[in-house]
Amino acid sequence: MDISRYIREIPDFPKPGIMFADITPLLGDPKAFAASIDRFAERYSDARIDVIAGIEARGFLFAAPLADRLGKSLAPLRKRGKLPYETYAESYALEYGRDSIEMHTDAIRPGQRVLIMDDLLATGGTMAAAARLVERAGGEAAGLAVLIELVDLRGRDRLRGYDLFAQLRV
Repeated sequence: MDISRYIREIPDFPKPGIMFADITPLLGDPKAFAASIDRFAERYSDARIDVIAGIEARGFLFAAPLADRLGKSLAPLRKRGKLPYETYAESYALEYGRDSIEMHTDAIRPGQRVLIMDDLLATGGTMAAAARLVERAGGEAAGLAVLIELVDLRGRDRLRGYDLFAQLRV
């Protein structure tokens, strides 16, 4: 199935000059969404992965069903102030400032191999911060997976040394 048919481009969202990759049509079609999860499962079914970490918010949509399918634990990586327990935090640069993501201190144990998932890779800042967060907890960022990679933004360059998989490279 060609899942690219289910990605809608929205110009100038959330600000002028940005071409937003809207995955809502993919999520709205059960067969297309299942096909995207199937592709991740095929890629990682034999991988040595202990935990799947999903980046808020749309990364959760792919990490949770994949964790269930592969029988792995799920670690949510959330925006600052959203987790109720002790956390590790990592900051990263945005085009217009800084932001940070957090993870519970007990979400990943030392030595665990972690697959980090998000819906989209743009500049790589969020994914790089997520990898640092996993490593800070003593885990190994054993893989990075996204549905869509925006190639022109060169996020992959920031993630050299990591195994990065993108279902669609646009």
